[in-house]
This record gives sequence, C-alpha cells and structure tokens, in this order.
Amino acid sequence: MRRRKTRTRRLEVGAALAAALSLSACGGAKHSAPPPPTLSSSLASSLAAQSDAVAGALASGDSCRAQTLARGLQARTIAAINQGRVEPRLQEQLSSAVNTLVATVRCVPPPPAPTIREQKHPEKHGHGKHKGHDKQDRDD
Repeated sequence: MRRRKTRTRRLEVGAALAAALSLSACGGAKHSAPPPPTLSSSLASSLAAQSDAVAGALASGDSCRAQTLARGLQARTIAAINQGRVEPRLQEQLSSAVNTLVATVRCVPPPPAPTIREQKHPEKHGHGKHKGHDKQDRDD
C-alpha cells in the first residue's frame, strides 16, 4: 500500500512541476485577469529532472536513494524560492508538493546479506543413514 501512496505523491509532484513548466511557457494574452505565474524554463526543467530521478530510484526499489534525492529536491526548491526565482503565487503549491514527496518517501534498507559463515555451512537435514551409504557391493 505504501508504494501506491508514493506513486500517487510522485504524480502530484510531477503534475505541480508540469503545471509550473507549462505556465512558464504561456504567452501573454491581453485579458483583464492577471497573467499566470511563471517559472524560468531552466528552473522548471531542473526541478522536473530531479523529480524524475526520485521517481526512477523508487521504481528501481532504491528507496534510500529516492529519499536522499527527494531531500535534495526540497533543498533546491527552498533555495529557488528564497532567491526569488519562484513567483509568490507558485511558491505554496510547489513547496507543498515537494514537502509531501519528502514526507512520503521512506528509506527501507535492504535485508542484510548472508554472512560468510551462513554461506559455508548450510543447514544440514537429517544426520541418519542415507540410502546406499552402508551397502557394500557384493557379487553373489
């Protein structure tokens, strides 16, 4: 169930980044409504690529790497907001989506590899006599 939630959150972040990217490409039509907020295409592309890297790590089963990448995406998003590279109208939606992603991705380390001792001495089943071990060849 956790994987489905992660996938849903990943889609939400992707949708937010896609919306921001598409808004950055919109032309200015003359309407009485204010123009839509924009992101520079380089920032939008960078954040989208980082989001895709998180998705790729999750898809490959590397949740610890995905968590590290998600935290990096969060730090870069916060830096972009603090540097004024994200319009105020997009800040809440973008930071909320990234924060949700970070909160959703959990590092689940893989089980430990078997020790050398376990590999050299597999479990022995039955220590009794086995078929054919105490028979001798007789030519009667």
